[in-house]
Amino acid sequence: MVHAYILIQTEVGKAAAVASEISGIAGVATAEDVTGPYDVIVRAEAETVDQLGQLVVARIQNVEGITRTLTCPVVHL
Repeated sequence: MVHAYILIQTEVGKAAAVASEISGIAGVATAEDVTGPYDVIVRAEAETVDQLGQLVVARIQNVEGITRTLTCPVVHL
C-alpha cells in the first residue's frame, strides 16, 4: 500500500468546498482545509504508485477550484 499527503492550493474561498468534494473520492482517507501556504491537505492511499498517480491526476486534480497540487509520498526510513 502506498500512502501520500497531497497539498492543495485553491481559488480564494473554495477550500471548504474542495475538501468536502475530495473527501468523497475513493482512496482518500482524509481531506482537511487548513491555513498557511496550502488550503487543503489530503491523506491518500493506493495499491501502487501508478494507481496513486491516477488518483491524483484523474480524480483529485479535476475537482473545481483547485489551482495547484503537490504530492508527497510517505516513505519509511
